[in-house]
Amino acid sequence: MEYFAGLDVSLRSCAICVVNAKGKVMLERGIPCEAGDIADYLNSFDHPIERIGFGAGTLSQHLFYGLTREGFDVVCMEARQVNAALSAMRNKTDKNDARGIAHVLRTGWFSPVHMKSRDGTEFRPAEMGAMA
Repeated sequence: MEYFAGLDVSLRSCAICVVNAKGKVMLERGIPCEAGDIADYLNSFDHPIERIGFGAGTLSQHLFYGLTREGFDVVCMEARQVNAALSAMRNKTDKNDARGIAHVLRTGWFSPVHMKSRDGTEFRPAEMGAMA
């Protein structure tokens, strides 16, 4: 069976929800928002995680490359689509948002966001400033 992990990310903490292919919640927890902590927690799960997903935000690049380096298939989803999907939920909590993100990931109703490389975000030619 396939398992999908949804992350609701904030600067200090991360709510995680793992669902199976049928939509049953297998695991929920809040942990610090560090790629290593998330990877350790998900690796302790009894079954391999098919895919991890989260909405685009300030920590997207850090988590995307950190979790990819740990061997996970990671998807950063378009934030407006994720917000639209979660807006129908009654109780807006981090735990419920992570659950909703896991279900969006499981169903495939999302658009992935292209993640720039870390080198690409640091490169800015000196001529760019002179062009303005």
